[in-house]
Amino acid sequence: MGVGVTNITAANAGECTGRDAGPSVLASAATGIVTSIERYKGDVDRIFGHAGISPEMAGSPTLQLSLDAYCRLFEESARQTQNDNFGLWFGNSFDPRDLGLWGYAALSAPTLGAALETLVELFPLHQQSSSMALVKTADGLVRLEYRIDAPQIVERRQDAELSLGMFLNVIRDALGHSWAPEEVHFEHPKPEAWREHERAFAAQAFFSQPTNAIIFRPQVLKFAMPGADPRLMSAMRLCLQRLSQRNDVRFTVADRVRTAVRARLPEGFPPIEAVAAELRMPLSAIQRELHYDGLSYSALVENTRRDLALSYIRQRQLSFSEIAFLVGYSELSAFSRAVRRWTGLSPRALRAQLVSVRV
Repeated sequence: MGVGVTNITAANAGECTGRDAGPSVLASAATGIVTSIERYKGDVDRIFGHAGISPEMAGSPTLQLSLDAYCRLFEESARQTQNDNFGLWFGNSFDPRDLGLWGYAALSAPTLGAALETLVELFPLHQQSSSMALVKTADGLVRLEYRIDAPQIVERRQDAELSLGMFLNVIRDALGHSWAPEEVHFEHPKPEAWREHERAFAAQAFFSQPTNAIIFRPQVLKFAMPGADPRLMSAMRLCLQRLSQRNDVRFTVADRVRTAVRARLPEGFPPIEAVAAELRMPLSAIQRELHYDGLSYSALVENTRRDLALSYIRQRQLSFSEIAFLVGYSELSAFSRAVRRWTGLSPRALRAQLVSVRV
């Protein structure tokens, strides 16, 4: 693989197995979480029980976990340990070799450029219903982008932060621990202790972005990987391909529309024409598929706004004005009316209720 990358993308769609099947991730991505929970004085059994996962499953190189349960595991770890940046520091200390087959395939590539291209290429075999891309931008920088696309997974901040931390350590395997990107982007709103993110990445952090990304200069792609091993790379690729010979989960049109809507909400109510253009689908086809699912476009946007708003209201560092903007309302009054319509409560009363019942 060359380093003159302009746009390499892995978007995981897969084969259709029916709507009851959920996306998965290899359990190697959770290697070390039990130790991390114990370090922060968390209750391992309680946290894993809430996520519906056995502690013995975490770290297995061949076992698949539900992606939804995996994200819940880290969100619950952050809540129960009262460490809001649990995922950030978990990813920051993660050894890429602990990613198992996927990690070793990348680390055994000849150059950093080839390593990142390998991560992107093989990503659908490691994690489903998600996307990853290596993109050269108009200003000459490179973006390593990552996002969960499954619309049913609303709370995924911890996953985003730990994943970018893992990718950062792949790069630092070639360039040294002191290397820093130009910028780091996160799709979730700015957390209370956001300066820790800039400390972890040694770079300026931006929040409420369309996707999660590490931005850096292209010259580094030419650096050699210290563990380059073509035979190991080939073997890991083959093992991962054989392990992943299973049916995957295919997004419905409604799922794809929800993903596009979520990314556009801070710009206001997303016109369906803009979403159709982004998805490269005829407007009539989108409307027809939504009708088959018993949905209208406006109802889909409303549901997406509601799910995100309820998640954001739990985050006490976010003002109601900021939440209103993030879910596409230009005025706080309109957002307040929407919350009353969804829940029968004002945003302030709802926050008090949600915070009081959180463990």
